Amino acid sequence: MVKIAIMVGGPESYLPNIKNSLSDNLIWIGVDRGAMRLLDYGIKPILALGDFDSITSVELEYLKNEVKDVRQFPAEKDATDTELAVRVAFGEFSPEEVTLYGATGGRLDHLLNNLWLVFQPAFYPHLSKINIIDNKNNLSYFNPGTYEIEKEKDKKYLAFVCLTAVKELTLKGMKYELSKADIAYPQSLASNEFINKKCQFSFETGLVAVIQSKD
Repeated sequence: MVKIAIMVGGPESYLPNIKNSLSDNLIWIGVDRGAMRLLDYGIKPILALGDFDSITSVELEYLKNEVKDVRQFPAEKDATDTELAVRVAFGEFSPEEVTLYGATGGRLDHLLNNLWLVFQPAFYPHLSKINIIDNKNNLSYFNPGTYEIEKEKDKKYLAFVCLTAVKELTLKGMKYELSKADIAYPQSLASNEFINKKCQFSFETGLVAVIQSKD
């Protein structure tokens, strides 16, 4: 199973300990300053891309010497560097999972763009494969259906973020339960908690992001 990890250039203070995420079958892509960050961590990405406006010309030359595939784009373009990386991930590697690191914190416009990536037609078919992880949160996307999720050991809180209107949302096996609730507009049902190691949820229409988090 191919797994892609994309390191974006968001604030380093928001990053988890990625050493816990390293494995032989994990393919890394570096985005702009995120590519330099990977090299600093001793991780050589399979490719690096972006407009590289956040690194110096000296750093860019170093990057080109260390990474075989470096793709430089103009600063004025219709897609963000992160979007370009996700397109490459799905277009060239056919992964079962794509995880974004460094995609939170910093500029709010970038954060919102990263959260809403899945609404783009090119990415929507793959939304269940996309995760966003930082040092306090793990976010996954879900289409309508019935699901069981398992508690992460270090996370206390559980949120169901209705990114659209949602019909018949049911939450079971958690502190605050719902039964076939209709959510008329986007909102975050925050600060729920697991009762046991696993819980269940389902919904009939809409798009939901599930976040496990900690303080």
